[in-house]
Amino acid sequence: MGRHQAGAGGRRWRLTALLGVGAFLVALALTLITTLPGGAGAGPGEGPALGWGFTHTQYSADSGDAAAERRARKALKAAPLPQNQHVMGWGASNPEPSPGRYDFAELDRRVALMRASGSAPVLTLCCAPDWMKGGAEGRTDWSEESLETAPDPAHYQDFADLAAKIARRYPDVRHFVVWNEFKGFWNDEAARWDHEGYTALYNKVWTALKQVDEDLLVGGPYLVMDSVAPGAGGGSTAVTGAWGALDARVVAAFRYWNAHKKGADFVVVDGSSYTADDALVPDTFTAADKFTDVGRWVREETGGLPLWWNEYYVEPGDENDDRDGWSEDKRVAVQAAGMIALAKGGAATAFYWNPQTRAAGACAGCLWTSTERANGGAPLPMLRLVQDFQRAFGPGTRYRSVDVAPAARRAVRVLADADRVLVVNTRATPVRAEVDGRSLALGPYEVRWSERR
Repeated sequence: MGRHQAGAGGRRWRLTALLGVGAFLVALALTLITTLPGGAGAGPGEGPALGWGFTHTQYSADSGDAAAERRARKALKAAPLPQNQHVMGWGASNPEPSPGRYDFAELDRRVALMRASGSAPVLTLCCAPDWMKGGAEGRTDWSEESLETAPDPAHYQDFADLAAKIARRYPDVRHFVVWNEFKGFWNDEAARWDHEGYTALYNKVWTALKQVDEDLLVGGPYLVMDSVAPGAGGGSTAVTGAWGALDARVVAAFRYWNAHKKGADFVVVDGSSYTADDALVPDTFTAADKFTDVGRWVREETGGLPLWWNEYYVEPGDENDDRDGWSEDKRVAVQAAGMIALAKGGAATAFYWNPQTRAAGACAGCLWTSTERANGGAPLPMLRLVQDFQRAFGPGTRYRSVDVAPAARRAVRVLADADRVLVVNTRATPVRAEVDGRSLALGPYEVRWSERR
């Protein structure tokens, strides 16, 4: 989970993180006219479209130095973002260590943080207490292997009952995502996803939540959109591009869930712009077109359900799944290009996976400096990017066409509505580009926002 790519039964992640179809299709070219799904007429936190936000991980702004916590919360409240938290792991303790014995202290703290920063809170219903998956009652094994184990089928209803308990505890949380990346639902013998098992769990959780309140919004399957490079084996012809092809097993799993689900208020996926082998094809920026192509396909398959990307990644990790090999300017520029591609694919909601650490000094891709330090909690460039996207292109946005001179089209990525235009220089060198009738001098990897005339 997080900062990783899930593949055929394997995962890579940070161990510290444990504790209307046609209406939204857009041109691949540099023009785009559409509205983010679910936005019109909905207030903040209402409806299935929330816009651009982030997911809390092991370390967040709810612990550390008091002044640093206040500083981070102030930065979040200045431009509220939808925020996502898992109910077990990634900063939340085991919510039901033994049957009928609950511990919501850490989850309470995270929900309180989301409330205090003015966000629309979202809960991802993962992972499962040990006793639901063959472990002992009253204890929690926080190893990666254990946390990534799915509930036994005999305990699917117990997990659904826990989900209902959580929904009753937090009545202001209106959006729930069922499970995470098919964790524990890999069929080794058949070398494919156990989409039957996941869908059975999903349907029980769906039913339990709707019995709590039929107006709660529930979505899945939170399946990783793994892809292979052009010409590599295992790809499906259903979704292809210069970036490669979607893994055929992913296509089969998604289609099974879509055909057999009891219902869905929104559809959830995650994935990276790079392949399962960490290849950015054909190049770092163009690889992001995968988000557009996959987004369109998912919305077509589901008949136009609002599309959520619960995780999205543009920078491959190293052998430790760390991502600190790029400059922050390049990281922000590639991230901005990825978000543009998500928007062009019809994303209604997208959560940035915050790789927050407790260490002092640089934190690649983090949203704020560590709150464990007295001078921490200061906003970082990635937070400003996500907040700028939410301000400019939140739910209900109608995207507009943008004129880009032919000579600059390979050098920049653009997105605009009636009021603002975003231009991203994809080069490590300065670029002069004619965009929207203006001549722009862009610095290396510059991300430029401007008002339209």
